[in-house]
Amino acid sequence: MIAIVDYGLGNIKAFANVFKRLNIAYCFADSPVQLVEADKIVLPGVGAFDYAMSLLNNSGMRETLDSLVLDRGVPVLGICVGMQILADSSEEGCSNGLGWISGRIKKFPDLTNNENHLQLPLPHMGWNNIVIEKEDSLVDGLGSHSRFYFLHSYYFDCAEVENTLASAEYGVKFSCIVKKNNIYGIQCHPEKSHANGIAFLEKFALT
Repeated sequence: MIAIVDYGLGNIKAFANVFKRLNIAYCFADSPVQLVEADKIVLPGVGAFDYAMSLLNNSGMRETLDSLVLDRGVPVLGICVGMQILADSSEEGCSNGLGWISGRIKKFPDLTNNENHLQLPLPHMGWNNIVIEKEDSLVDGLGSHSRFYFLHSYYFDCAEVENTLASAEYGVKFSCIVKKNNIYGIQCHPEKSHANGIAFLEKFALT
């Protein structure tokens, strides 16, 4: 059973539609009781870092999530802002993140008017290639230049290079898929990334 964390942030129905299409059992979890029955957890999110952390901290599920993920080793996948809050902190706000993967969320540099004539407005929006940086069952089968859909102005800067599974470039090279033990995060939107995104979510659910 995949538990999609419903803490008031993120398009949870889009993930439900993907899992339903794949015939994978899922539930929406908005309480600790629903979380503890899960084999795996999806932590979605859109919007601002501090707002996401405020909602999660006030949801009544934070302590249970920490216990399941850190103590019991239940696999978790953070998506978009759900990935960013896996970090320690963010330049976007002042709240502490979950701190499950060491790193800081940083803002992309402004490259709309510069000497190199790059025109890269924020947010980073649209399709972009990803580059697989290390082997892992989650990215097994994905081509090294698979395309995914992105929508963000901040990126995950890992403290440890070994936590980067895949990278992308938008003015700077950044980690777009991260991992530490049973904890995964993806910056792009697999639920909007057609075949590659569906394959990615299926891998997480079944491996």
